[in-house]
Amino acid sequence: MSRRVVVTGMGIISPLGTGVEEYWSALAAGCSGIGPITQFDTSGYNVRIAGEVKGFEPTDFIDRKSSRRMDRFAQLSVAAAAMAVEHAGLDVAADAENIGVLVASGIGGVKTFEKETGVLLEKGPGRISPFFIPMEIANMASAQVSIHLGARGPVSTVCTACSAAANAIGDAFEIIKRGAADVMLAGGSEASISPVGIAAFSQMGALSMRNGEPERASRPFDLERDGFVMGEGSAILILEERERARSRGARIWAEISGYGMSGDAFHITNPEPSGENQARALLAALREAGLRPEDIGYINAHGTSTPPGDTIETRSIKIALGEHAREVAVSSTKSMMGHCLGASGALEAAACILAIENGIIPPTINLENPDPECDLDYVPNQAREQKVRVAVSNSFGFGGHNVTLVFQAP
Repeated sequence: MSRRVVVTGMGIISPLGTGVEEYWSALAAGCSGIGPITQFDTSGYNVRIAGEVKGFEPTDFIDRKSSRRMDRFAQLSVAAAAMAVEHAGLDVAADAENIGVLVASGIGGVKTFEKETGVLLEKGPGRISPFFIPMEIANMASAQVSIHLGARGPVSTVCTACSAAANAIGDAFEIIKRGAADVMLAGGSEASISPVGIAAFSQMGALSMRNGEPERASRPFDLERDGFVMGEGSAILILEERERARSRGARIWAEISGYGMSGDAFHITNPEPSGENQARALLAALREAGLRPEDIGYINAHGTSTPPGDTIETRSIKIALGEHAREVAVSSTKSMMGHCLGASGALEAAACILAIENGIIPPTINLENPDPECDLDYVPNQAREQKVRVAVSNSFGFGGHNVTLVFQAP
């Protein structure tokens, strides 16, 4: 019999705030964390808005020397992991070899890459920082967490674009189930609000250009949606074998019971139009959890606010759930914080867990003119009080990566 896995702590740094309470309060209130970009001069850019993390000071969590040798995405992951460990009351040093780390990033250290490329072009190869590579590579979100906390169990990284954090949580779940670790710090981190990041996604036609009203720019399932809004942040969950958590008297926030994956085998950026492959991931997660479609109370949608993506996800939910698709509450928290790329799946997993805990479903804000092809219950504009026993989180990544996680009340 496979071991059961529970969530005993969370660390969150997001455009909506830092820490579990601040994050949840903003979600439940339907606040927007999107505004004008402040991290660089956006003059001449088609896109000038993003969901930035406000007031983050890495030296609150990391010594100054170490923080200067990390890209922002790694700083965010170390800070979120430290908060998660404290939230869970976890003593890493007491059982370090049985505690692992799996933190995803879709992009990695783009800020460092951009900066050092500028140094190369302006000053020549001899002026490149010797820390360039260990700051830029995507595995450093996990590696730096392991180093700073002393976790010596399985340490790895997932890089599956916008589904990366969900894959990280799911893979960590499987690691604990098979007995390779008792505890995993799992989630994602991303910090791609940079000149290259914004320009590149803008040139793809992926980003909203609603610069004059940033709070209304991310509008999943709305007929007037015109692309996603870039976000940044990190969320780390403490996944723990259930009996271990019980034996130490830990608070159990939720149980993770299902993890489904599928591939589109279709296109480098566009989801496969039928929605059948996304539906397969959802159904696979339900099978592993031993649940039926009728058991689901809430779906945190991938819901990016892109014209094809939201329509196809709606289609996939109908395929997977049948008639129950009309009964289940579906919302996109990206409407409030934008799309945090490789961190999204972890931030949205936390939203599912907190919806279960609080009996409140966060809304899809800015849903003012519903797309006729997006005709499910998207909890428009205001949170809803509703008991949730089972919550599902969808995450989909460029290249056709489809991931669904299932969380249940403890």
